[in-house]
Amino acid sequence: MELTGVVQLMFPSFCLCVLMVGMLSYLGIHVIKREIIFVDLALAQIAALGALVALLLGIPLHTQASYWFSVALTALAAAVFALSRTRESRVPQEAIIGLVYAIAAAAAIILIDKAPHGAEHIKDILTGSILWVKWQTVALVAAVYALVGVFHFVFRHNFMVISEDVEKAHSKGLNVGLWDFLFYLSFGVVITVSVGSAGVLLVFVLLVAPAVMAAMITSRLFHQLVFGWALGLAAIVTGLVVSYAADLSSGPLVIGAYAVALIVVSAVVYIARADDRARAAARTACVAASFAAGLALLFGVGRAIGSRFGAQPHAHLDHPVADTPGDHSSTSHDDLAAHPSGAEPSDTDEAGARLRFETMLDASDDPFEQADIVSQALAADPTSGAALAIRFLAHDPPDFFAQSVVDELDALLSEPSGFVVSQPFDHPVNQQAAARVRAHLGLAD
Repeated sequence: MELTGVVQLMFPSFCLCVLMVGMLSYLGIHVIKREIIFVDLALAQIAALGALVALLLGIPLHTQASYWFSVALTALAAAVFALSRTRESRVPQEAIIGLVYAIAAAAAIILIDKAPHGAEHIKDILTGSILWVKWQTVALVAAVYALVGVFHFVFRHNFMVISEDVEKAHSKGLNVGLWDFLFYLSFGVVITVSVGSAGVLLVFVLLVAPAVMAAMITSRLFHQLVFGWALGLAAIVTGLVVSYAADLSSGPLVIGAYAVALIVVSAVVYIARADDRARAAARTACVAASFAAGLALLFGVGRAIGSRFGAQPHAHLDHPVADTPGDHSSTSHDDLAAHPSGAEPSDTDEAGARLRFETMLDASDDPFEQADIVSQALAADPTSGAALAIRFLAHDPPDFFAQSVVDELDALLSEPSGFVVSQPFDHPVNQQAAARVRAHLGLAD
């Protein structure tokens, strides 16, 4: 893919990351000061639970109805967290947060067994799909962040004094319970809208890691915000670029980039503040070498033990399971084509070829691979391929891949089909375009 195509593909996810780093770095500073590190995981799990409950009630994921259902459940959790913080409580608030997380996670596991494609939903909730984010999502996140940002800016003194010194807040006559509820509610709204694209794990890292790195460097709030945003943005750009280059999941790689950034910042700060920097640098290098040697030894022992049991090292890494969502299976398109749903149609069988491509499309959740499958189908049989193209577009894929399929349809028709990829498929202009393609090729509605 050309450089311009790569930039076009990744620019929406980059813009979303910029927004998330800015907002979550600020909220992360509050979380660090309040010593409630796992509140993000708890609220994110509550939001995910709300989406699962909505799904079982017939509300599709990633819709406005599903979002507001999650926000409502998050508001209830915000009330619980606000009420759990009392001046004479014998139970740490972090314990309450941990219990809420565990209960929500257990409930989600119970509900996921009843949901169709439960494993895929779990993966989507944990890791998200930030690389395939659409501009509509970026606009929604920007609007929500702007509202929450203005709210926190107007009442910044109240929020900060409660986070830094709750006794001082009481002495000033602030209603700590009310302001705690407003903090957790606004926090929960941000988490809910973020988890849908980035996943629970990445949102947690975006919240905590920049704040931790910034706290290592400076104690001034403004400087913490600047350092947290800059370091977070650098880690995210690195993770996204490596994700695309290595064809791996973007969320986990961004988390890995943050892990490397944390280690580097910790080492640099330790050396910079040491009285004897040369000795500190030597100690750091010695510790790094020791860890590397320990990992190498552990890996070697593991391979030796595995070989005694007749195991094949890297078997699962080199040959991933074919039906694992999101993985690039070693099973080729031809292998999938040979056994769609147990059938073995010949290559000359038109119905079999159509079933083959439909099976391949359903088996993949990677829009890059899906667009390639549609392209193959259009080359093999323009009529059935056009039907598959419309089916692909109906799921509102990322604009870059939608446009590539639309370009092929335009070439097939020898005239513009009329699809506008920046609009959802159910928009009248795209419905008319789909009808035009079906009429031109004699496809049934």
